[in-house]
Amino acid sequence: MASHRKPRTRILTTPGSRRTAAGLTTAALASVTLLSQTAEAAPRQPRQSVEEVRQKVDDLYRQAEVATQKYNGAKEQADQQRGTVDRLLDESARRTQKMNDARRELGVYASAQYRTGGLSPTAQLLLAQNPQQFADRSHLMDRLTGRQQQAVTDYQEQQAAAVRQRAEATRSLERLTETQASLKESKKDVQDKLAEARQLLSRLTAQEKARLAELERKKEAEAKRKAEELARKQAEKERKERADRERHDGPGQGTGSGSPGSGTGEGSGRGTGGGSVDDGTYATKAAKALAFARAQTGKPYVWGATGPNSYDCSGLTQAAWKAAGVSLPRTTWDQVKAGDRVATKDLKPGDLVFFYDDISHVGMYIGDGKMIHAPKPGASVRVESIYYMPIYGSVRPA
Repeated sequence: MASHRKPRTRILTTPGSRRTAAGLTTAALASVTLLSQTAEAAPRQPRQSVEEVRQKVDDLYRQAEVATQKYNGAKEQADQQRGTVDRLLDESARRTQKMNDARRELGVYASAQYRTGGLSPTAQLLLAQNPQQFADRSHLMDRLTGRQQQAVTDYQEQQAAAVRQRAEATRSLERLTETQASLKESKKDVQDKLAEARQLLSRLTAQEKARLAELERKKEAEAKRKAEELARKQAEKERKERADRERHDGPGQGTGSGSPGSGTGEGSGRGTGGGSVDDGTYATKAAKALAFARAQTGKPYVWGATGPNSYDCSGLTQAAWKAAGVSLPRTTWDQVKAGDRVATKDLKPGDLVFFYDDISHVGMYIGDGKMIHAPKPGASVRVESIYYMPIYGSVRPA
């Protein structure tokens, strides 16, 4: 009986085929080994130390503050340009109305000329009901001729002015659009920096977070020690100046009744008249500004905020001095130019203290080496040593 089983395909067993199979197997094994070695050889990102994370986060917060100042400047500029655009559009609308009035007056004259038909004086005399009507009409037409010319001139002037006004408004709108684009870019930059900082902090273990808190406590303690040293030196300086005044004026004639660090008894204020009047004026304004700032204690830092529920650093100083009747610019870069420069050893309450080489942060001096400021995202308005950050310089704004 014939078999219906399909004949099995024979595997070639020639020497050449055996060498080919062996070669394929060897290549496959070599590939697996190479991939394994490559995977093992791939560099692993080393885990950052707590100190490195802290430094990176501080840098990101600082970069965010720089971007915040750019945002604040762009926003202030945008607000000003928006006001300019609104004013120009209003003026353009009024100019257009005047142009329409001039056009209507021209229409009246054109209608009058059409009604007379441009007839000759003889024809008008023949068509007039009586000589008096002709005389009245002739007199009116003589007057209309001069007024028509003036109306044409007025219309042309109003039309040219309207064109100029629209062109200026268009340019202002273009500048506003550019500023708004810069505003959007700065806002994204701030958000990106803060998001990166939050991500770094979220990766820390509980033990690393405790280590980070310990580093912060050490930093605060060192800043506090330096503040106390400054307060001691300022108090000593004030006592010496008070003694000098008493020697010159006699007992009971001095004006230095302030407490250490209050600055109300020093005679080195603005101006050249000895400082007593200016010191008193400045101290009064500074007291109002500081009272406002202290009342904001505990309110959160929010970048770009100017109150009343939250502040960034320059928003707080601007609002505080505004409460004292002094207008400050919006950004730290402009505020640092808004007053007389003051050495750290000569600081008085109310003075503005700026930090970092890029002048990205500002606080208000309260005395005894301390300031009140809006520190950074996640923190609230609080009192802190001025030595918590590297000082750039200080300004007396009033």
